Amino acid sequence: MKKFKKIVLAGGNGYLGTVFADYYKDKADEIVILSRHEKQTTQNIRTVEWDGKTRGKWAAELVNADILINLCGKNVNCRYTDKNKAEIFASRLLPTELLGLVIHDMFEPPKLWINITSATIYRHADDRPQDEATGEIGSGFSVDVCNAWETAFNKYDTPKTRKITLRMGIVLGRSDSVFPRLLNLVKLGMGGKQGDGNQYVSWVHEHDTARITEWFADHTDLTGIFNCTAPNAVHNDELMRIIRKVNGTPFGLPAPGWLLEIGALVIGTETELIFKSRWVVPKRLLDSGFKFQFETAEEAVRDILRKG
Repeated sequence: MKKFKKIVLAGGNGYLGTVFADYYKDKADEIVILSRHEKQTTQNIRTVEWDGKTRGKWAAELVNADILINLCGKNVNCRYTDKNKAEIFASRLLPTELLGLVIHDMFEPPKLWINITSATIYRHADDRPQDEATGEIGSGFSVDVCNAWETAFNKYDTPKTRKITLRMGIVLGRSDSVFPRLLNLVKLGMGGKQGDGNQYVSWVHEHDTARITEWFADHTDLTGIFNCTAPNAVHNDELMRIIRKVNGTPFGLPAPGWLLEIGALVIGTETELIFKSRWVVPKRLLDSGFKFQFETAEEAVRDILRKG
């Protein structure tokens, strides 16, 4: 097994950062998390304080790192008020541009920089899958964020650092993100289709997201934009059926669109997160030879519930 010297996770104290840190803790000598809040050192994982806006001592942690993964960004599970919109933009663009500037000026920068962005950059798609070459960029606030984010990532030339834009689908895992919320609906008997249920969900198992980052480290010819979704997207009603089946729940009440609109307003989120059809395929990953451990939603759900 290849051993890494140092992995740096910018904004790595959230859900996905925890997944990556757990994956790499036995594969790396050292894992450094750049965070606004310092945490106690655990095993070979330590946290270094930064604000994501200004240079500081944290920059020394990037020197000759094997992998830098940028996970910065305010959670989009909120109402799109002017204040939240501004924070969503700033929390992505400022840290990304700062990392680019620091890396540009370094003599021994990280070997690989992976920027986690979003597969929601593609249009609402229920007619054909969207891949890296033929996918069509959508419109609206979320797409504007993604476009600005990727522009910020490419603002500075980093000739000594290979760069990967990783357009992430909906990550399925036990501890956080979307899956626990869907499972709770199922347990409450409300785990039916949402809206008409025909919208595609492009998902990826949390373990495969970490495996993909290691794949990039091992295959030094890979660069540019990659979709990070499992090969087999599913309709919303099919995903809910699978969760009910694996959980042993015989029925689930559907949630019509009008009810979801009210519910989103009450809990402070946007229905776009539910209604948009994301049919995204990881063509470049598959073409590079990567094999997903979890190719179907049922395999992923069974693994997640087994570990739960």
